[in-house]
Amino acid sequence: MDTLSAQALIRSLSSQSNPVLILNGLLTWVSYDKFGLEAASRVAKLHDALQKNPNHSQQIADVLFNWFGDVNIYPALINLGLFSRAGFFREMSARLYERINPSISDEQDFAHVLIGICDSIKDGKWYENINKDDFLACLSLLVAHASEPVKLKAITHFYHEGLYALEMLAIWIAAEEVEPDLMRLDKRLCQIDSPFIALSREMDLLVASARTNLLNGVFETDFCTAHLYVMIEQSKEQIERLRRRGAGLGSSLSLAHLLERLDQTLARIELLLDVLFTPKAEQLAKLNHLFWILVVAGTEHNSVSALWRSSTQMLSKSITISTSGHGGHYITRTRSEFFSLIRSAAGAGMIIAMMALIKIYIQELNLSALSAAIFYSLNYGLGFMLVHILHFTIATKQPAMTASCFAQEVERGENGKAVNRKLAQLLIDVNRSQWGAVWGNVSVAIAVASLISLIAYFITSKPLLDESMVGYLQYSLLPFSGLALLYASIAGVWLFCAGLIAGFFDNRANYLELNLRLYHHPLLKRFLGDEKRLRFANYMHNNSGSLAGNFYFGVLLGMTGYFGYLFGLPLDIRHVAFSSANLGYLTVSGDAGFLSFLMNLFFVLLIGFVNLWVSFSLALMVALKARGSKISRFRALLKTIYEQAKQKPLNLFFPVEMAKQTMNDAEKNMSNGASGNEHIANTSANGDNSEKP
Repeated sequence: MDTLSAQALIRSLSSQSNPVLILNGLLTWVSYDKFGLEAASRVAKLHDALQKNPNHSQQIADVLFNWFGDVNIYPALINLGLFSRAGFFREMSARLYERINPSISDEQDFAHVLIGICDSIKDGKWYENINKDDFLACLSLLVAHASEPVKLKAITHFYHEGLYALEMLAIWIAAEEVEPDLMRLDKRLCQIDSPFIALSREMDLLVASARTNLLNGVFETDFCTAHLYVMIEQSKEQIERLRRRGAGLGSSLSLAHLLERLDQTLARIELLLDVLFTPKAEQLAKLNHLFWILVVAGTEHNSVSALWRSSTQMLSKSITISTSGHGGHYITRTRSEFFSLIRSAAGAGMIIAMMALIKIYIQELNLSALSAAIFYSLNYGLGFMLVHILHFTIATKQPAMTASCFAQEVERGENGKAVNRKLAQLLIDVNRSQWGAVWGNVSVAIAVASLISLIAYFITSKPLLDESMVGYLQYSLLPFSGLALLYASIAGVWLFCAGLIAGFFDNRANYLELNLRLYHHPLLKRFLGDEKRLRFANYMHNNSGSLAGNFYFGVLLGMTGYFGYLFGLPLDIRHVAFSSANLGYLTVSGDAGFLSFLMNLFFVLLIGFVNLWVSFSLALMVALKARGSKISRFRALLKTIYEQAKQKPLNLFFPVEMAKQTMNDAEKNMSNGASGNEHIANTSANGDNSEKP
């Protein structure tokens, strides 16, 4: 049937008495895009065929609308396109079982029929190619050709089903108010009527009025719907408040699932109100819009990947929102912030130089692959945790935080579009902050490593590292032959994963109210007094994400080589801070020249560039996707960045404007002070003169 012409299709379907076969034939034919005729063109051809064959069109319309007047539409209106009330895990298991052992299609259930038809169409995104205006024209022709009694029967039945769906959807929203997760976020839900309850009450009045009029054959209501739309808007605002509080107090997959279902339910109520109570001239277009929403939902109804994608997107948004709250601390805009970040990074550089030396000694122990990986992981993980505890900064830990902050600014853009100048300035600030931290890590790590090597040489009269280790460290810095850039990108991926892990544990701490649990923990009460226990509980609550992210980042770095050993792949990592410490050790131990040092330093900075921008790009991509935002004009943004960098090139690496502003303010204060002193002197002089006789 896919290869039939539109004329032959209409003639073939007009002889059918089974409405399901007719609907299946129409949708299958318009979705077929082979033999050089795309879906958009096929709908236009179908419209021409219906127009040229009015008798066949009437036969098709009568069968379809007669069935539409009897079929159960209500389940499709309240289920298709809405998250299940059963929750994520039960819904996932139900979809998996449906894939293994499909249910029997019920021809008297419109939802079952639509899902069965959509499942049979192989192209999962076929509906994206359909010209909806042409399909509306086809629907208009079928309505015009249908006989009046059949048409009236279908319209009356749809109104009954739609009103029942509105009533039930409003009841569902009101019932969600008693969910423990929502009451945890907003204690007032236990004490006052929320907009959810008010919406349900208003909906009862509307449905009662519409049903009374429907008994008299009137497809409208005397009830004013304006107040109902106000209740819908207030319910949306309530959901947004709960979502924001969830970002601060902790979210979960079930909570994100619940809030998204509330949003979807409100959207479905608005759509049904538009279809049922909009002016008659617009009703058919609204019905066409509803039909295609149900088609898309029917296509994804049994899709495991679609459920996983939408659910994880919601949770990742909660995590990235939590992460973005910390992102502003890693972006410097003033001179004092910039140098404070460099000092913090310098402190981390000292610790990393020691960690790099420990790793070198672990390598020289010739342990088994697994034992070495465990020691590497502990060295990295515990060292990174120590850096955080001492309030130092590792440069490469910034990207995940700053990317979420950047995504937040994109989301704030008007109509979902990025404001290029503001975003360009933010990217420049991010770049400057990250490279400032890199220079703090790199310079101090090289200096401390060189100092350790010199002290070891003066004490033992021999280099700290032997020739084979110097050669290995030298080779590890080579961008291409040593695969340093490839390994740096692997470290960038682990940095991105560490950011997600940190966001997850921060979110989990908020969700569990970890500070209260630890403060009231019976075991801690035995060993710690109230004040110490309170400080410990607050510290763990505020830092559990960072500590976990740092530790697991170290584990990922340490286990990479072992994964390569297991799978026979040459896997390793390159981290800019450790590479810079290695550069200090090999420069002194290998007695490298100045030019060789500069070349190796350039290689280290290349590693840092890959570390930073791989992790930043991945984190930004996830944060934007989680928020449903995008950078609308990427080329324009790059052009804006180039123009700003061209005007103030030093601003990429140093807060020049802020430094100038500080100097100008200082000069202004000095001039004001001088003029003030001059004024005082003049006043004194005048005063002295006035005292003279």
